[in-house]
Amino acid sequence: MDIVPHLVSGDVRSLARAISLVEENAPGSADLLRATFPHAGRARVLGVTGAPGAGKSTLVDRLVALYRAERRRVGVVAVDPSSAFSGGSILGDRVRMQGHATDPDVFIRSMATRGHLGGMARATNDAVDLMDAAGFDPILVETVGVGQDEVEVVRTADVVLVVLVPGMGDDIQAIKAGILEIADLFVVNKADRPGADRLVADLESLMSLAPEGRPGPEIVRTIAVAGDGIADLAVGIERFLGTSGSTRRGARHRERAESRFLALLSERVLSKVLSGALPEDALARVVAEIAERRVDPYTAVERVLARVEVR
Repeated sequence: MDIVPHLVSGDVRSLARAISLVEENAPGSADLLRATFPHAGRARVLGVTGAPGAGKSTLVDRLVALYRAERRRVGVVAVDPSSAFSGGSILGDRVRMQGHATDPDVFIRSMATRGHLGGMARATNDAVDLMDAAGFDPILVETVGVGQDEVEVVRTADVVLVVLVPGMGDDIQAIKAGILEIADLFVVNKADRPGADRLVADLESLMSLAPEGRPGPEIVRTIAVAGDGIADLAVGIERFLGTSGSTRRGARHRERAESRFLALLSERVLSKVLSGALPEDALARVVAEIAERRVDPYTAVERVLARVEVR
């Protein structure tokens, strides 16, 4: 495709157009991804997750500034909640990162979840690959902050930062929620607030229960709005990537490959079913039969699959 040479040379307009094509699942988007795939796989991907209000966007903004001071081209994928009216992204993260809007070596893309579970947009992995092929490294992926389902970020990132804030409800309950199990680094943000020491102590207590010989994630305190602790966080990221992260990276890349393959396979099979064996009028009839309890959903699915020829 004509756009590919420009994209791999680092042209941001071509990159923006390519991501739009992929998000819209436009004709030719699959060919575009095929052509750029060999040029990706080099960038380090940092996942930033945590509850809403934890200061993730401010933290990402500060990390971008730090990496730009090192003259690195930085990509950001900010996964926003979908608008209830348009289905599009609310774009809140772009508003909070306006300081980098005119920097040609910072590419920020907000993506709507469009109802996709796990805090990640369907095309997030594709957008990361396209930024990677365009020469952006590192790439920061900030998730929407929906709780336990956000574990999907593990399949995208080489290192996962879980951002916590003292005083936001029951800290122990948050720890039990399951999201902390994905952390490679804990970031206790707004560490000047009362309760920060207690939160750190709770995290340390949690990690003491880990199996022997398996070190727990490092804990870094930050005050993102003031820029405090950001340099320490960057050092912690590099330390993780250079130690246990280097051995986990291969496993995560395999998990990511499996997840993407199965997701794409499911999407294609469902599309084939809906367009062939179950056109729109037939879909309405089947839904009505299930709703009226004239047929159970399992039998309905088996009947449809029996009419599908997979090639």
